[in-house]
Amino acid sequence: MGTATARNGSTATAWRNWAGNVTATPTRVVAPASVGELQEAVRRAAEDGLRVKAVGTGHSFTAAAATDGVLVRPQALAGIRSIDRAAGTVTVAAGTALKDLNRALAAEGLSLTNMGDIMEQTVSGATSTGTHGTGRDSASIAAQIRSLELVTADGELLVCSEKENPEVFAAARVGIGALGIVTAITFAVEPLFFLTAREEPMGFDRVTAEFEEHFAENEHFEFYWFPHTGNCNTKRNNRSQGPAAPPGPVSGWIEDELLSNGLFQAVNTLGRAVPATIPSIARVASRALSARTYTDIPYKVFTSPRRVRFVEMEYALPRAAVVGALRELRAMVDRSRLRISFPVEVRTAPADDIALSTASGRDTAYIAVHMYRGTPYQAYFTAAEHIFTAHGGRPHWGKVHTRDAEYFSRVYPRFGEFTALRDRLDPNRVFGNDYLRRVLGA
Repeated sequence: MGTATARNGSTATAWRNWAGNVTATPTRVVAPASVGELQEAVRRAAEDGLRVKAVGTGHSFTAAAATDGVLVRPQALAGIRSIDRAAGTVTVAAGTALKDLNRALAAEGLSLTNMGDIMEQTVSGATSTGTHGTGRDSASIAAQIRSLELVTADGELLVCSEKENPEVFAAARVGIGALGIVTAITFAVEPLFFLTAREEPMGFDRVTAEFEEHFAENEHFEFYWFPHTGNCNTKRNNRSQGPAAPPGPVSGWIEDELLSNGLFQAVNTLGRAVPATIPSIARVASRALSARTYTDIPYKVFTSPRRVRFVEMEYALPRAAVVGALRELRAMVDRSRLRISFPVEVRTAPADDIALSTASGRDTAYIAVHMYRGTPYQAYFTAAEHIFTAHGGRPHWGKVHTRDAEYFSRVYPRFGEFTALRDRLDPNRVFGNDYLRRVLGA
């Protein structure tokens, strides 16, 4: 990666996201060791006429965090600040990685109720873009926030919750970095519990026909469809009394490392070089998976390592529309010349009350499409996006999409509420960038 000389005389390194599809060269990079230092960095940037963006671990596939101004790395603002067992909450600094939070909570006998399948992100980056897992009753990570602290464009520290600055709280839990820089988050937590996971291959026709039944019967249901085949793999996570019975070291390594990472990496490398091999590989790979059941604490069941790099698009649809949309996606792939080596992921979330949450105001199901890094993805994603938008889909804020403010104003009833709040908190667009100009308007 290249470098650029910052205005303060230090050297700013070009930034690249995890997938490698977004780069930026900021004027300067700051890594504040305290909230006070962050406030001063924001004030100084505003005085210098520079825009400011905080960047976590770069797991977003959009340019949501890219800037040519001041890039803030919040990783020094990390760790648990306090635990309130009576209230069932934990307050954590914004630069804390989810993996560190999960492990620290487990050591305290506590857990988040639900989470996504990757835990490399910072808590602020994950919540600001609407990161979610799958759940019948339990929602995204942002929906588990009870209060948060935000450094605003004038360098002030704003605390918001349902009781304090509630209009900011309604929006800032999924703020896409547009309202300020989050410095701390208070999450609802609960006593540590066990989940039993049941993974089982299932045919596409069966899983789509029985989708509502599987959704109703399981606390957390998701499945993966392998394009060019009629095969899926399902996963059902439900609470249990325990005890822990994790996958054996050999079988766990085979499923989670060899098949999901090592062999998958080799298969995708071959598929990128010789696309014609992909359908045959998909048929073999989708039949290689076997049923398994295991029990463990939540983060060890919800999350899994993802070492094969990819680019992703994900849309949130009304739950009632997801099966029809998925069938349309399959028909499109079957009649096209596309060669898709990554499975398509389907998850759910209940409606929540966050202005720009992808599940805002409606019960939701998600369809995520992926392509191996370095493989042309535009034709596949464009065709998929056409299907998703026809169903009123809302794209994940941190994943590839082509939608703009005009579109979002139609699919988010509270879009105007968010943009009006942004006008009040950041009228000079200190926290703006090209991505936010496109999705929120000028």
